Amino acid sequence: MSAVSLRRAARESVSGLPRAFWWLWTSTLVNRLGAFVATFMTLYLTLDRGYSASFAGLVVALHGLGGVVSSLVAGVMTDRLGRRPTLLAAQASTAFSVALLGFMEHPAAIAAVAMLVGMTSNASRPAVAAMMADIVRPEDRVRAFALNYWAINLGFAVSATAAGVIAEYSYLAGFLGEAALTLTCAVLVYVKLPESRPEGGPGSPASAGKAAAAGTTTGAEPAIGLGSVLRDGRFMSVVGLSFLISLIFTQGSVGLPVAMGAAGFSPGDYGLVVAVNGLLIVLLQIPVTAFIERRDPQKLLVVSALLAGYGFALTAFAGPVWAYALTVCVWTLAEIVNSPTQMGLVVRLSPVHGRGRYQGVYNLSWAVASLVAPLMAGFVIDRYGADWLWGATGVLGTVAAAGYWLLMRNLSEGDAGTGAAVAVGGGAPAPRSKPLPADAEA
Repeated sequence: MSAVSLRRAARESVSGLPRAFWWLWTSTLVNRLGAFVATFMTLYLTLDRGYSASFAGLVVALHGLGGVVSSLVAGVMTDRLGRRPTLLAAQASTAFSVALLGFMEHPAAIAAVAMLVGMTSNASRPAVAAMMADIVRPEDRVRAFALNYWAINLGFAVSATAAGVIAEYSYLAGFLGEAALTLTCAVLVYVKLPESRPEGGPGSPASAGKAAAAGTTTGAEPAIGLGSVLRDGRFMSVVGLSFLISLIFTQGSVGLPVAMGAAGFSPGDYGLVVAVNGLLIVLLQIPVTAFIERRDPQKLLVVSALLAGYGFALTAFAGPVWAYALTVCVWTLAEIVNSPTQMGLVVRLSPVHGRGRYQGVYNLSWAVASLVAPLMAGFVIDRYGADWLWGATGVLGTVAAAGYWLLMRNLSEGDAGTGAAVAVGGGAPAPRSKPLPADAEA
């Protein structure tokens, strides 16, 4: 891609998005600049505290268990209370729990507070995704999710390198730094982000008023509960495939640091290697987004699943630090393609007034993976060695690719043979509408 084409792609990627989106984007960036616990938890427990890989896996799994619980609860809160209150509560409580974790000494206390951190830190995800879907037009959502993912990894690229250096001197400083930046995000949300929950949906004041005036007990829209989401077969298929992909990607923060630590590498070495992931996303997300908006989502999801699985599988052959970095390059490309494509698909399959619950269940796939992946990594590495873990990721990637191929084919056939309902960027490019005013209503 030429420099002119790159500049044009960058300009098109950022144009036409409302002001509220950019404040949400900024809060995401600030939050990720302080990401420390999720990245360095296993190294903190194994190298600094001297616990086994299995215990580290157990603690990180409890962190994931907290996310399992909060994904569902936060999804309901997002629909009932609103996006903004949920974000405020989640980020303020995350700041408190992360700071608390840095002072825990007893193994049981560390495990309990790690679970609390998992609950609070995952609670913001359904609200962020639902708010983004609320304030961004359908034709702009793929690039909006891509830009948000870009912010996540821009912050991660900076924080991973800095935190690797900080960890060699003081893990407590890392915990407190993350707490401070997360609290900054809470303030930013409170000051700058308006509520975006659609009016007139089930449970909203407008809906209740209409129902009371009409002498009925239901609003204009049918009520959407968690049971409705769980009975949505095609959506739950997406959730299941997301779980497989999540099991793979989570090894970047649980299996990879343990394997590198066991091979004699320092936290700084791991920080540099994993920073490649964020750096590549920062450099490539915008041009790749321009590419995927014009491609078949079925092919994108299949290829990204294969790249993820076999990218991690190549870690079995890595020796020096640069070889680990090369494997990161492969599965990073999978992340760049998979994340916005799959998020666009999730939004398309979610009813407007059930976005919080649908996003909560979707995020459940990542939360459950955060619970299962550390247990899997700790058990396999302790019992069989890291090479078996990397081989398993290749198998999971193959299964996920086959699942995406079948799912997208069936969705296309079930949508009048056009695939319109699931075209998250495939086929012809979506028309670019005129940019909204800078103060466009959220």
